[in-house]
Amino acid sequence: MDSIRKMENVSVLGAAGKMGSGILVLLSLEMGKIKIGRKEQGDFVLNAIDVSPNALSNLMKYVESQLLKYAEKNIVELRDWYQSREDLIDNEEIIRQYVADVMAMIQTTTRLETAYDSDMIFEAIKEDKSLKVKLFSQIKQNNAKGWFLTNTSSVPIGEIDHEAGLNGDIIGYHFYNPPVIQKLLEIIKSEKTNDDLHAFAVDLAKSMRKIVVPSKDVAGFIGNGHFMRDALYALDQAQKIAQEESWSKAFYMVDTISRDLLVRPMGIFQLLDYVGIDVTRFILDSMQPSFPNENLTHEVLNQLIEKDVKGGQFADGSQKNGIFTYERGRIKEVYDLSEGKYLPVSEIEKECKFKMGVLPSTKLAWKTVVRDKKKADLLQEFFKELHQIDSFATNLAVDYGENSKAIAQMLVDTNVAESAKDVNTVLETGFFHAYGPINEYF
Repeated sequence: MDSIRKMENVSVLGAAGKMGSGILVLLSLEMGKIKIGRKEQGDFVLNAIDVSPNALSNLMKYVESQLLKYAEKNIVELRDWYQSREDLIDNEEIIRQYVADVMAMIQTTTRLETAYDSDMIFEAIKEDKSLKVKLFSQIKQNNAKGWFLTNTSSVPIGEIDHEAGLNGDIIGYHFYNPPVIQKLLEIIKSEKTNDDLHAFAVDLAKSMRKIVVPSKDVAGFIGNGHFMRDALYALDQAQKIAQEESWSKAFYMVDTISRDLLVRPMGIFQLLDYVGIDVTRFILDSMQPSFPNENLTHEVLNQLIEKDVKGGQFADGSQKNGIFTYERGRIKEVYDLSEGKYLPVSEIEKECKFKMGVLPSTKLAWKTVVRDKKKADLLQEFFKELHQIDSFATNLAVDYGENSKAIAQMLVDTNVAESAKDVNTVLETGFFHAYGPINEYF
């Protein structure tokens, strides 16, 4: 297999979206290494395909800004790449030339037919199996040589392969958001995935300096396999609390406990807002057929969506209103499902603290923990005290941690993950948890 030749003509479907734009940047950097760094001959083309011309225009501005950042950080390497160019003297000239050279390889289009000539088709459209199958099938019928790398976070690769008639020329290539920054990459090989494609996918991930974790081709894979079930558990707890307290207090307390007492970067409901409540339900719906003995849905999600509480993010990355409203990234208000309106945190915070009761004497901030070389000692001491306190908040935290651990162990026991280490890597790297769910703390 000549991997260089496979990179000569590449297409990205959904290139203007949040995931697609990051994937496009990563691929442009790889093409830069090949064309400029290694001096490979050939007309390298990276097709950015999306339905919106305006979005594609904004995409190019984003790509250019990312290339500029890369060039400024790697100027020593670029000087070596351009050493034969006597006309390029200072760093600024080399940086400008590099950005221009890479940008010249990118072509934007709204025509899916452009992918007919590509050897590699990366897909980052919405999590809709029927749409993926439709697009892949159309491309495959007109492009027998193409390999497909899908960024799906939940849809089984084998199902897409079978329904689109790809004959094994597809692999799951699940980047985490944002792809340019996130180090984790889940690679999902189906039973029929082409061995050469798999080898190429692994090599490309290494070249991108990604941390690769393999996952069995089971709906949800490792990341969403844990996160979705973790979220359902949190919704169950909030629903129980809401029978005695208000929904706003229930949401706020579960979110606070899952963040502060489990030492996570954000609470579970803030994370749901970040992902999108409607997106979460869509992922659960896509997973449900593969798990007929599990109830992968929740009436609270349906109720929130019916009230147009969906979360998600705007094009600039700012947070939309979901279970919470936000001001400069901080939670400002909490949605009350019964009242159908948002309530200021200031109105419920005091009563929530009273309900939660006694907390560990040391407040262990996530940011502090992940930066500490002795974080294991910090966590050990914190959770030891947590287990010794009998309060509403600590009891829920312990139950939550034990359930998270059980979910992770199930993923290992069912071979979705090859090891406990792989599950922990996904949660620590992809979700930025301070520690993996399979641990000695719970």
